[in-house]
Amino acid sequence: MMSKSFLLEIGLEELPARFVTPSINQLEEKVVAWLEEKRLQYSHLQAYATPRRLAILISNLDELQPNIEEEAKGPAKKIAYDKEGNWSKAAQGFARGQGVSVDDLFFKELKGVEYIYAHKFIAGKQTIELLPELKEIITSLHFPKNMRWGSHSLKYARPIQWLVALYGHETVKFSITDIATNNITYGHRFLGRPVTIERPEDYKNSLLEQFVIVDADERKAVIRQQLEEIENEHNWVIPVDDDLLDEVHHLVEYPTALFGSFDEEFLTLPKEVLITSMREHQRYFPVEDKGGQLLPYFVTVRNGNRDHLENVAKGNEKVLRARLSDAAFFYAEDQKLAIDDALAQLEQIVYHEELGSIADKVRRVQQGTTIISRLVAVDDKTKQVAERISSIAKFDLVTQMVGEFTELQGRMGEVYAELAGEETAVAHGIFEHYKPRFAGDNSPDTIASAIVSMADKLDTIVTCFAIGLIPTGSQDPYALRRQAAGVVQILQDYELNVTLEQLLVQVLNIAEEKKVLKRDREEVERELQHFFQLRVKAALQEGGMTYDVIDAVLSQAIGHIPTVVKKAQVISERRQTTEFKNMVDALSRVTNISKKATQTGSVSTDLFEKEEEKHLYEAFVTLEQKVNEALSAGEVKQAIDALSSIIPTINAYFDNIMVMSEVQDIRENRLNQMAALASVIQSVANFQELVFAS
Repeated sequence: MMSKSFLLEIGLEELPARFVTPSINQLEEKVVAWLEEKRLQYSHLQAYATPRRLAILISNLDELQPNIEEEAKGPAKKIAYDKEGNWSKAAQGFARGQGVSVDDLFFKELKGVEYIYAHKFIAGKQTIELLPELKEIITSLHFPKNMRWGSHSLKYARPIQWLVALYGHETVKFSITDIATNNITYGHRFLGRPVTIERPEDYKNSLLEQFVIVDADERKAVIRQQLEEIENEHNWVIPVDDDLLDEVHHLVEYPTALFGSFDEEFLTLPKEVLITSMREHQRYFPVEDKGGQLLPYFVTVRNGNRDHLENVAKGNEKVLRARLSDAAFFYAEDQKLAIDDALAQLEQIVYHEELGSIADKVRRVQQGTTIISRLVAVDDKTKQVAERISSIAKFDLVTQMVGEFTELQGRMGEVYAELAGEETAVAHGIFEHYKPRFAGDNSPDTIASAIVSMADKLDTIVTCFAIGLIPTGSQDPYALRRQAAGVVQILQDYELNVTLEQLLVQVLNIAEEKKVLKRDREEVERELQHFFQLRVKAALQEGGMTYDVIDAVLSQAIGHIPTVVKKAQVISERRQTTEFKNMVDALSRVTNISKKATQTGSVSTDLFEKEEEKHLYEAFVTLEQKVNEALSAGEVKQAIDALSSIIPTINAYFDNIMVMSEVQDIRENRLNQMAALASVIQSVANFQELVFAS
């Protein structure tokens, strides 16, 4: 079959950098799905994107859809005719639906039943006739924000300036707003000129001649290479923030990296302030020496060639000087603010209308910190440090620097606290208590700041649930899932000897005492349990655990997080062995029959009739003690070994004992024995959730 290449380009006013990648990914996905729906074959599809264009180049796109020939199955023969022997309405409707006459219907047997069939033939269409449908894909793209322009009703990220739709040498005709497709694209806004694309294959090179690198990955690689060249030339280190690089390469079409300088006096500002000022306001990369010390230089990426770089550098230096002067002013003014005065200002800042001020939140976190410190049994010094961190952890929220750069909250608190004379552990804890801030971030690096982090995150989660602010679907405006995952991570990393349920009960007590619990407590507690169970499940999945192992270890209360993780790890390691499967089979007999116990009570040894009952009871007493001690110490392997050791006794019991005795007292006593043993088994895991290969 003959084929040609196809080019689709949407020319736009400059897109915000954060729009570019999601937009081109969306366009690519929709075009691929459309090609599949239309049964159009091609050899390769390449997506291109710059701030001013989204483009798709499809190589060797077939000129013709393949024909469809198939047999369509209809109703059974018994309802194909009416009483007079004519075609029934069902048969006629089937024929119409298939686009054939009733004379073209035939019968065929399927599994002993005859059905009506129609031979269906759909001739393939010319690709050039189908391609105008891409207009609907273009107009269906969605963006974080839209705008209208002129008198047009179309809402789009930015106004469409031109459209290219070229199949081989032929323009695919359609228009959007008042823009009609043609084969003319546009080069760099200042350096390039309009370009007539003769063939889709010429697209990339034709635009490169007009100072546009349409391949986003190539632009990023060019920037990296240019940064390395500057590094090597000056013996510098340019730390590349990947998020900043992602943004910068979508701000330019033809990148040229250059450097400038700033006054050395600004190096007296904290390093984070300088880097944030350069990155957030100007999209500059900082410069360091080989030892990691910040140097009075910056690197920026120009959207253009190397002409007049000195003038460009001077212009950037002038702008940066103004930004750094502002930062220096904020820094000096903030140091005049005493910590106690800053804390007093928190009283006036609303945290949430139903939860009070930020100062109210601080007091709840302080109370939670004291309680958690006691629960995890830290020493007095650690408790004092944690309590001091919790009392001043939010004071920097009222500083001018954090007002300008919200991402510096915590970091500026650390800097200002040290300048105010706070001990290093306390000052550092102000920054650390926000950790982990995102997936993959580290836990706080001291136990004191970890305690405050948990108190802070648990307060946010519990109080939000207390007033009904519960994440639904993809909606989680208060990032409660991330904060819950952080609590789970800290409990695991520090192997703290406290259960999640204990923490939730204590923080709920605080919420109730502070009168911010506006819903039924039992319902909130159930919702929190389920919410955290999903976070633990997600953590186990990230650790490579299979769904059945996760279900087995999370069948009851969550409990001690490190122990839950160890349970999953040990079960995963042992599940492939025959010995383990035999153990699960035996334990499952106990847990299965224990469900028949209508009311649980104590086991009476006086009602034992056979030695096997006595032997199992003695083994149970020993097992219960061993399992409880092992789990309390986090020794999961010992707990499972203890279960394994009782298997011969369980098998001997079932070989010789009929649990469901006809004598009611004996039957109930035996069921009580099964229930007691099942309770010990399930304190380790619900082994019946495990799926074994047959």
